[in-house]
Parts: sequence; C-alpha cells; structure tokens
Amino acid sequence: MRRLAPFVTLTVVLFCPASLLADSERLPSEDLNLALAAPITTWDEGIPLGNGLLGALLWGEGQTVRLSLDRGDLWDERPREGVPWERFNYATMIRLVGEGNNAELNSICDFPYGGLHPTKIPAGRLEITLDPAQTVQRFELDLASAEGRACLADGRKLETFLSAAEPVALVRIPGPEPKALRLQPPQSVGQLGYVPPQTGADGAIEWFLQEAALGLRYCVAVGSRRAGDATLLAVTVTSSQDDPDPAGLAMRRIRSVLAAGYEQTFEPHRAWWRKFWSASRVFVPEPDILRHYCLVQYFYGAASRQAAPPIPLQGVWTADAGALPPWKGDYHNDLNTQMTYIAYQTAGRFEEGRVFLDFLWDLLPVFRKFAKDFYAAPGAAVPGVMSLAGQPLGGWGHYSLSPTMGAWNGHLFYLHWRYTGDDRFLRERAYPWCREVGECLRHLLKPDEHGVLKLPLSTSPEIFGNSQQAWLVPNSNYDLACLKMLFLSLAEMAQACGESAAAKEWLKSAAALGPFHVNPGGVLKLDEKQDLAESHRHLSNIIPIHPFNLITTDGGENDRRIITASLRQWDDLGTKAWCGYSFSWMSCLRARVGDAEAALRNLDIFVKAFILRNGFHANGDQTRSGFSSFTYRPFTLEGNFLASQAVHEMLLQSWAPRPGAGDEGVIRIFPAVPWRWHDASFDDLRAEGGHRVFARRENNATTWFRIVAGRDGTVRIRDNFAGRAPAWSRTGVAKNKEDFEVVLRRGEAIEASLARPEVPPPAPADLATPVVIQP
Repeated sequence: MRRLAPFVTLTVVLFCPASLLADSERLPSEDLNLALAAPITTWDEGIPLGNGLLGALLWGEGQTVRLSLDRGDLWDERPREGVPWERFNYATMIRLVGEGNNAELNSICDFPYGGLHPTKIPAGRLEITLDPAQTVQRFELDLASAEGRACLADGRKLETFLSAAEPVALVRIPGPEPKALRLQPPQSVGQLGYVPPQTGADGAIEWFLQEAALGLRYCVAVGSRRAGDATLLAVTVTSSQDDPDPAGLAMRRIRSVLAAGYEQTFEPHRAWWRKFWSASRVFVPEPDILRHYCLVQYFYGAASRQAAPPIPLQGVWTADAGALPPWKGDYHNDLNTQMTYIAYQTAGRFEEGRVFLDFLWDLLPVFRKFAKDFYAAPGAAVPGVMSLAGQPLGGWGHYSLSPTMGAWNGHLFYLHWRYTGDDRFLRERAYPWCREVGECLRHLLKPDEHGVLKLPLSTSPEIFGNSQQAWLVPNSNYDLACLKMLFLSLAEMAQACGESAAAKEWLKSAAALGPFHVNPGGVLKLDEKQDLAESHRHLSNIIPIHPFNLITTDGGENDRRIITASLRQWDDLGTKAWCGYSFSWMSCLRARVGDAEAALRNLDIFVKAFILRNGFHANGDQTRSGFSSFTYRPFTLEGNFLASQAVHEMLLQSWAPRPGAGDEGVIRIFPAVPWRWHDASFDDLRAEGGHRVFARRENNATTWFRIVAGRDGTVRIRDNFAGRAPAWSRTGVAKNKEDFEVVLRRGEAIEASLARPEVPPPAPADLATPVVIQP
C-alpha cells in the first residue's frame, strides 16, 4: 500500500471576483457563501469541508447535526478473488477481438471491477443531538475562512472547520451541552467482510478502531469539553499509516487541540485560507456562475494538498448512505482525473496541480510493471481505471485497458511545464514521465501496408459501451489525438532538453500516424469508416479541438472548416445522451473556438440543472427539464472543474499554434466573453510562459490590461480590440499580422489602456438568453 508523507500544509492561491472582494485581502464576500435551508436529509447535499487528507460533510435537521467523515487514503486494495490473471492481458484482448468473442473478453475484463474490492472506504459519521431547545434552520459555508455553520433558531451558530494546519476538525456548539454524541462506523464496510470495530473511551474521548484489509487499521475519535457557554468537540481520523497505534495517536491529537481551544486552533487555519484567496481574482456579472466558480476554487483548496492523495471521483467526500462509493470512488483516467486537473494552470494553482502529477510520478514503477505484464511492452502504461495504489481495476476493457489513457495524463505534465516555464520540472518530471509512456505506445504501434502506424485495438470513450461495436478501426480519432498530442509534446520537450535527435524521432512518429479521419463534409468521424451517429456524453471524437489544441481556429481554413462542421453535427445530434460534464466540457470547447454565446449557454445549463444543492456535479439532469435523458444522481467532481475552466477559457487563452512547434503562446484577452457579460475583470491569471495577466472589460470592450513577463522573450498579444488602438506604457511594441509583440525580461511589465465605449454594442443574433428552470 502506498504510504503518505507526514501531514503538511502549503501555500495555495486562487482567484475570486473583483467587485465582491475586500480590497485588502480579496476574500470572497458573504454573498458568495454556500447557504442551504434546513433540513438537509442526505449526505451528498451536505456542506463540504476538507483539508486535503480529511473531508467532512455537514448536514442534518431538527436537533440533529451530522458530520460525514472521510480520509483520502482509506482504501481496500485487495484484488477481487478469482480474476483469471493468466488471461488478463493485451494479447488475450487482441485474440478475442479478432475472433469476435466480445462476451468472453468482457467476462475477463469486467470481472475485476465487479467485485466489492478494491474500493475507497468511507470513514464514518459523527451524529450530534442538540439540546431540545435548539433547532437547525440553515447551513452555511463561509468560503473566506472555510468554516461550516449550522444556524440555530435562537440566532446562534454551531461552527466547525477542518484545520488547514493539522489533521483534525473542531466543532463549537453554543449554549447547553448537546444531548448526545454518537460515532457511527460505516455500515458499508461490513460488505467487505470486516469484523465490527473495536470501541473504547478514555475520559471525554470516544473512539472506534476498524480493522480493514491488508493490515490497514483506522480510528475515528471525538473528544469534548466545555469552554465557557459552549461545548467544544475535536474529531480526527487516524490510521496505521500514521502510527502503529492509531487510537493512541487520535487521543493525543484530540487532547492537544481541545487544550488549545477553538480560536487558537482556528487562527492558523484562517491565515492559511486568507493566503489561499489572496493571490488573484475573477469577476463575471453572472451570480450563479460566479458563485459556482468560487465554490469550485474552494474544492481545490479543500481536496488537493501536498502529502495527501489527489482528487478521485468524489474527492474527500465519500459515500455515507450505507453503501460503498459509486464507481468505487476510484481514479478514472478516461476523462475524470484529467478534467479534474484541467483548471489549475490558468488559475496559477500549481501546488494543487502538482499533487496529481507527483502522484503519477510516484507510481511510475507500478506503471512500468503494468506495461510489462499487461502489454508486454517497455516503458510505462497507466490503467484507464485504477486504485490509489495504481492497480488496474478493469471494467469496460475497451476503455479501462486502453493504452492511450496515459497519453492524456501526459498532457497535464506538458501543460504544467508550458504554464510555469519550469525547466527543472521539464527535465526531471515532465519529459521523463511522458517519454516512458511514449515508449510503450511506440512499441505497440505497427506500420500498416501504407506505412501508417496503427494500434492493434482502438476505441473512443465511451461510444457503444462494452459491445463488439465499440471496437473501432484503428486508429480512432480519439486514439489519434492522444497519440499525436503526446508525440508532438515529446518532440517539443526533447528539443527544449537539448535532445535534437530524439525530437526528430518523436516528430517522425507523429507524422507516421496519418491525418485525422474527416468525412466529405468536414466532420470529424469516430474512425476511418464511421461517423458519430448518435448523441453521446464523451466528446472523444472532437478532443483534437479541446483540450489538445491539434485543430484550431488559427490552423488555417481547413481547420476552421472541420471545427464548424463537427460542432454543427454535435448540435444536430442533440444532448439527450449527455451527462453534466458534457455541458461544461462543451462550454470549454466553444469558448476555445471563440463561440462565446454557445459557451455561456452550455455553462448556464450545467450550473442550473446538473449540480446538487451544495454544488456537487450530478451526472444526470436534476431538474428533469429535458436537457438530457439521464436523470440519475451520483456525483463526481470533474464536471465542476470543467465549469471553472470554462470561465477561464472565456476570460483568457494563451495557447500556441500546436504542440511540438516550440512556439510561445499568444495571449488572448477576453477571447470569448458573451454579450450579456458587459463588464468583467481578472487579476493574476496565468498564461503559457508563466506570464501573469490582469485585465478589465467595460461595455463589452477591453479597456485596460497588464502583463508581467514570466520569462525572458517575446510576449505576443492578440489584437481583438475591434480597431481601438492601445495606449502602451512602454515603447518597443510592434504589430505582426494579428498580434502585438514586445520583448520583455522576466518580471518586466507592460500595460495598455483603450477607450471605453459609451454603450454596449447591439446583441448578436445568436444571443444566449438566461436558462430558466420551470418549477
């Protein structure tokens, strides 16, 4: 089992709205807080709290307040018994696909996922019964301080936080002592064959100790004391990964924070979050979208920290409903992990992003073994569906065992380097990790009779499910995009590392893959034979447009024709088979190609129809308004982060013409802002090259911006200012076709002011009107 380093904290930054922030600290105003009327009768609508390692959901009704508890590294890593490992390999898959024996293939590949374990494990629940005179009226999350509150009928508030400085939670209950405190072990672990937990007490501390699998033991404990006219509770979850005696460690932690008290423990926590919110800001004049944007930034701070696992499907908010978490609470690498970590680059949240990249780096020996054992290949391969320890979980083998999923993970390493300009990260992390994944894929690719490199098997997530029809003609456009993106990125990274010969070989491999499959109308197909003929949730066949940027609006007339035709087809096919994340991803993609109104329309639908009361992304349409035929409830977080990234895509883009070219990106300020956002602003968003960008928009026009160079060289700024001439703060700015160019040294800044229009321009014909949900 993977062991974690001791609990530590790191400074993290993020961005919030200009007009709703205190000038001195940029803290979110109360208007942006999450506020939910009581009762909250289900765990997955609770107020989310977290410190990366521990998570809690605050919910309840009447005199009952609950904290559903989680810890990110609680996993049962036992493989399912009876897996036919001798046939669980790529050679068997190739043979069975060739024979048309999809049923036997599914019986092998789906079998490991069908067991109860491996799985994420919930920690338990603390249930507080208040004094009969106290009744909960509403629940709140204070974003500025990451403090949860239960507001009582008498005007007082129960307050709680998960400390940013140490792995404990504190709860302060005003007034009379609570009538009862009850620790509840999760009922679901009984399904895993665990014996009932050992329970115990030591003075005012109660605990249970659960024996899990493979030697793992974990303890959930609560302690209490009176503090003036209030009751103070301390809660923690410890495990044998922390200390051989988890219960002893839990009691020491609880005694320490109870002695320190609420305010003394809260002060470093509040300081951490003040710093977290201080670095940058975003403002858009759309309350629902703005509120959701800030909440999702909070999710990064609450669920992705150094020395803790990265964010899986449900983050640190695992199921508390008597069942094990949906989809095992695992790491899906066919969209979920990649899109969860797609929004940190522009936000400059590099410490949060490194959590996932460092996790992948640490698992490199596991991925090498998987490449050798499963694919009989050198290098490294990432399972499409995996546990915390990186073991393949199976499932629909068409996707869970596709070798190109690791290439998509590699894209995040490439973007991290592009946005930070960190050459040490390039040499020591990004290039070596991506090179090993590339070596495995290049080994699997074989030239056909025309010399085009082809994989033995090819699919496009998750079209046609796990049927025989899901096996497409190699290479599908999805696989082509993953392969091209990785090989071109490797060529660029190799060149930057001074390995010119290797760069040429990667470029040669990319070229040998051949072009994308496009029908006579210019539409991106599934593979060389099939068009996408039905509504589909995963934008896999148009992934070359976003996020890979292999087909762009700057790429010439043919690229623009493909973009227009392919998106028209997606519009025609409709959204009946979409999930929530489909809308937020499509919002990102539409913004990337400059279609601001469609970007807003998709984002508006997502925020109003595909999130639960507490902001969690639900896969189905919760309003049953007909946006999708899916109405199911289980939440996953990637849709939230895609929605956050959609706001970034509207406000700032900085992509280069294509991966592999080695070109600096072009800074595009307000490239896809919809008409009804007359005013918008941001401070300190990041562009490729590590450049820091600040900008203001009034009456639908950019009126001011500032760029601080992140590295020496030429900074390029797209002229999308509708004929208005910028007044520059320094000389040396030249116009080169569509772009302004200026040479800056790292840390140097340039500003420009532009005339403010007296009135907004007329609304466009395709104006996105606000989505209204009928009761």
